[in-house]
Amino acid sequence: MGGQANLYSFPAVDALAPVLRAYIIQSQANGIARHGTFKVAVSGGSLPKTLAQALLAPPTSETDVVHWGSWEIFFADERAVPLDHADSNYGLLKAELLDKLPADAPQPKVHPIDVSFLDDTQELADRYEQELVASFASRDSVRLPIFDLLLLGCGPDGHTCSLFPGHELLRETSAWVAPIEDSPKPPPRRVTLTLPVVTHAVRVAFVATGGGKKEVMKEIFEAGNGLPCALVNEGCGDRCSWFVDDAAVEGVTYPRRPFSL
Repeated sequence: MGGQANLYSFPAVDALAPVLRAYIIQSQANGIARHGTFKVAVSGGSLPKTLAQALLAPPTSETDVVHWGSWEIFFADERAVPLDHADSNYGLLKAELLDKLPADAPQPKVHPIDVSFLDDTQELADRYEQELVASFASRDSVRLPIFDLLLLGCGPDGHTCSLFPGHELLRETSAWVAPIEDSPKPPPRRVTLTLPVVTHAVRVAFVATGGGKKEVMKEIFEAGNGLPCALVNEGCGDRCSWFVDDAAVEGVTYPRRPFSL
């Protein structure tokens, strides 16, 4: 690990989306070159809508192509609700992005939670961890799974995934997926990738937009204060990139970088 997190700022989401697309397609190419697939985890919130804007756009060149058939999509966190529930991150991604993919084209392999274990969040987390083990490697052979890319959001309190400021889960070091019963943001019952899994990814991309984020962005980039997003920055260094609009980083003194592939 080296360097600092990259902060890329754009006038508006319309300018952000094409650059996010280019970054994802580069990450896709690197993943396919490494092991023939592109293993990505996504969170919920406003992220799926921005992803749809970026990834459903028509290609602009022969290399500007999303190879959906090579994607394996996991969820960075999920709520302990049915997949068609309004709070489901899977349901949100499905509505915003997956349902809009051409039906006659190769489809990504998607890994939702096993809803038959909604009543037991520990079992729900264990079963989802087994999904990761089946895809990445046995726990006997690797300490942590290595995602090609994590696509994450940032909450107004500095949380990401379902890792919340000051929560004991931030100290979890052995589990790949952990349950949470007391999320300060509803719904309270969830499962989440743990911090070591997040910071072990090849690349992490945060998407944060809107003036409502500027106070927490200032805290993340100027003070840190142990906020989960700041811990990801610290753990990943320059493997972490932020794609934000100008409103989200108004008044933030952290240096912006010009984007280049």
